[in-house]
Amino acid sequence: MIRRIVVLLAAMLVVLGGAVQAAVAQSNLNEQDRKFLVQAHRGNLAEILSSRLALRKSDSQDIKNIAQKFITDHTTLDGKLRPVAERAGVQLPDRPNKMQREQIKKLSSLSGSSFDSAWLAAQAASHRMTLKLIDRELTDGSSPAVKKLAEGARPIVRGHLRLVREARASESPSPSGSPS
Repeated sequence: MIRRIVVLLAAMLVVLGGAVQAAVAQSNLNEQDRKFLVQAHRGNLAEILSSRLALRKSDSQDIKNIAQKFITDHTTLDGKLRPVAERAGVQLPDRPNKMQREQIKKLSSLSGSSFDSAWLAAQAASHRMTLKLIDRELTDGSSPAVKKLAEGARPIVRGHLRLVREARASESPSPSGSPS
C-alpha cells in the first residue's frame, strides 16, 4: 500500500513539475517574444513556399540551388522554433500572412527571368525585414529561449541575404563601354 502511494506521489510530482515548468516558461515571455515567434514562423512558411515555387518556375540552376538551400534552412529554423512556441503556449498560425500570400500569388504568375528577378527582389526584402525582426527580439525580448532562437537564426538569414545580393549582382547586365 505504501509503495503504491509513493509511486502515485512520484507520478504527481512529474506531472505537476511539467505544468510548473510550462507556467514559468510562459511568464518569461513578453509581447516582443510572442510577436517574434509568430512572425518568424510565418516568415519561415513564406520562404519555404516561395522557394518551392522557385524550384518549379525558375530556369536558372543558381536560383534553384539558392531556393533549395532556403527550403532546407527555413525548415530547420522552423523545426527549432515550434517546440519553443509550444512550451511557451504561443499558438502559431498555419500559413503566411495576407501580404506574404499575395506576394507568392504574384510570383506564381511569372516565369523565367521575370520570375527570377521578382523572386530575388522579394527575397532581399523579406530577409532584410527578418533581420530587423531578429534585432528587435535581441534588443527587446525577455525570454532566453526565444533570444537564443533569434541569435541562431541571425547568421543564417545574413547568409541568405548575401546569396540573394550575389545572385542579383550576377543577373544585372554588366555596363558596356561605348560602341567603337
